[in-house]
Amino acid sequence: MKSKAARFSLRPQLLAAVVFIVVSMSRAAFAGDIVLQDAELRVAFDSSTGALVRLENRSSHWVIERRPELGISFRLFAPLPEQRYNFVLGQKQKAVRVEKISDSEIQIEWKNLVSEHGGVLPMIFTADVTLHDGKLTFDATLENNSSLTVETIDYPYFGDINPPSRNVSLNARTMWYGNLSSDELYPRFANEKGYWGDFYPTKTFESYRSLFCLIQAPQEGLYVEMRDPTQPYMLEYTFEQHPGAASSITNEVPQEDSIAGTPVHLEFRTCHFIFAHPHSTMKLAPIAVRCYSGDWHAGVDLYKEWRRTWFKEPHVPAWIEDVNSWTQLQINSPEQDYRVKYNELIRYGEECAKKGVKAIQLVGWNKGGQDGGDPVQDTDPGLGTHDELKQAIAQIQSLGVKIILFGKLTWADKTTEWYKNELYKYAATDPYGIPYEQGGYSYYTPTQLAGINNHRRAVMDFLDPRYRAIATKEFQKILDFGASGWLFDEVCHHGPVKYNFAEGHGYTPPGFIYNGDMKLGAQLREAADKVSPDFLFAGEGQQNWLMQYYSCSYFRINASSTPVDRYIDPHAPLVVAVTGFDDREMINMCLLDRYIIEYEPYNFKGFLSDFPLTLEYGKKVDALRKKYKEYLWDADFHDTMGATVTADGPVRYSVFVAPSGKRAVVIVNTGSEKEAVAKVELEHHGSLMTVTPEQLNAQPTTGTVNIPAESAAIVFEQ
Repeated sequence: MKSKAARFSLRPQLLAAVVFIVVSMSRAAFAGDIVLQDAELRVAFDSSTGALVRLENRSSHWVIERRPELGISFRLFAPLPEQRYNFVLGQKQKAVRVEKISDSEIQIEWKNLVSEHGGVLPMIFTADVTLHDGKLTFDATLENNSSLTVETIDYPYFGDINPPSRNVSLNARTMWYGNLSSDELYPRFANEKGYWGDFYPTKTFESYRSLFCLIQAPQEGLYVEMRDPTQPYMLEYTFEQHPGAASSITNEVPQEDSIAGTPVHLEFRTCHFIFAHPHSTMKLAPIAVRCYSGDWHAGVDLYKEWRRTWFKEPHVPAWIEDVNSWTQLQINSPEQDYRVKYNELIRYGEECAKKGVKAIQLVGWNKGGQDGGDPVQDTDPGLGTHDELKQAIAQIQSLGVKIILFGKLTWADKTTEWYKNELYKYAATDPYGIPYEQGGYSYYTPTQLAGINNHRRAVMDFLDPRYRAIATKEFQKILDFGASGWLFDEVCHHGPVKYNFAEGHGYTPPGFIYNGDMKLGAQLREAADKVSPDFLFAGEGQQNWLMQYYSCSYFRINASSTPVDRYIDPHAPLVVAVTGFDDREMINMCLLDRYIIEYEPYNFKGFLSDFPLTLEYGKKVDALRKKYKEYLWDADFHDTMGATVTADGPVRYSVFVAPSGKRAVVIVNTGSEKEAVAKVELEHHGSLMTVTPEQLNAQPTTGTVNIPAESAAIVFEQ
């Protein structure tokens, strides 16, 4: 047996031979297939099976789908009454029609589908594939003439996703909670589903978090999009590494085309959770696929291009469009600490007015405290009366400080009599009739911190018009207090629930519960507009499309967060938590990415004066943003696009383009000990000036600036 070194020394010659053979075989197979191509893409389908057998970026010569023998058409899952595990595998189907009807369109039809355990199923699955200007679109329809429910269809299905070369990485990038996460696909692939639960290492990413998935190589990528922002059902972007990792320690993918006689390949498919009932016809959401050149910015640009065709810009109150900062204050918890009475709130309002903080996000004001009593939006007798809270809000707002009332409508506290007597009727249940449950959160006491007496919560069904009416009635109580807005906490998720299977909710189950989010948002916005169009709707880390109703987003970030929401919308009000007692790093991130600072001393249970170092630096940053508002607030955010920054230390930077076209570069020294010397390079720039949070008077610069540890500098065109 050859040593590992010997095997590696032979690899270049062997690889060249393998590539020659594979390319020759591919060309031979390619010649008999049905092909669509334009200046950007070439895609081929097997004329017999309808399988996708090749995909190539013609401009970069990236062969994404390489080996025709690994091509797959589709997969369908239709459980039998006594055996759920019943798939229709595309590899075992013949297409009745694969027809190129124009230079840009192919139609494919499969009929009488052969299932693994249920025989031939009277179903017709048709696909219409079009290619226009580099955009490959898959439209499909299922005609289910059987007595079975089709739960999922995987289409399109890529059987052999390849990186541009063996020595570059691939990552899946999807949006969630104000971030563009990055999950490695190659050269390492970690199993996310548990080795006991799958045959091959698997990763999935859901459409209710991100309408698109980027398959990102260092210099180019593949953009895949669920082309329906209404979220009619859940789609999963699914990756499956065959046959598995070479090492369970490193999760490294085998580098050869086969291992132990088995092909090595990465499958990628979009899995549509359609739950198509017997004797029904269902059109699938279109899937759009495009190649792009560059990093994630170029991929997200494709989403921004599509988003402009359907996103309805929300009305935003004028006060939040100016430079402003917030604080968050919790006054009660499910453990009934009753920390701040309603008539004591004025002290916090007076401090905010004195310190220049423009808004208080008030948490735990409602009956039961934070994460107790939901969805009730009544006052808590332990804190005072309804009129006392209303008066406190009016007093604070008369000082120029806005009150934003924190609320939750997603859950029902299962410890309450209201849930036991009524709300259980509107809760989501699983396929076995068992109500879903969200476990609640722990507060303060040893008993609850151990998870012993948490308030477990039912997940309410926003698709049910009866519950939407209840939620709207509770929301109107918030409106009655006269606050400037509300923040819908946890609006971004429904805990463990994707679908509700309970009967009697006003539709034929199952219902994709996220499909109700926009419906409820529209209903609540209509109620608010009757009181004031300037009533602010905020949410916690909501998905981008929900910002059509919840125009302001609050979330938490860390040093590795990617500012994708800011890149998509340069001017949306995005609020970020600042919790440290000398939190210059987080405030610098807010400056870097144009986030509104929300001060949260003692994890949002203290006074602003409790962390003077953080507040002092935050006020300097906001003073800088006010003085240079044209460059740092009213400007368009380009992230790192449009400038180059080199430094002798750890720095991050971002680029802003003012309405005048003049550019500003924010550079942050992320190091905690040493000064960094940074050089900014801008093409065709005018005279350059520099300012810092400590020095607001602009000074001329050549583009090279000295930045103290944990500080920042701005270089801008005069």
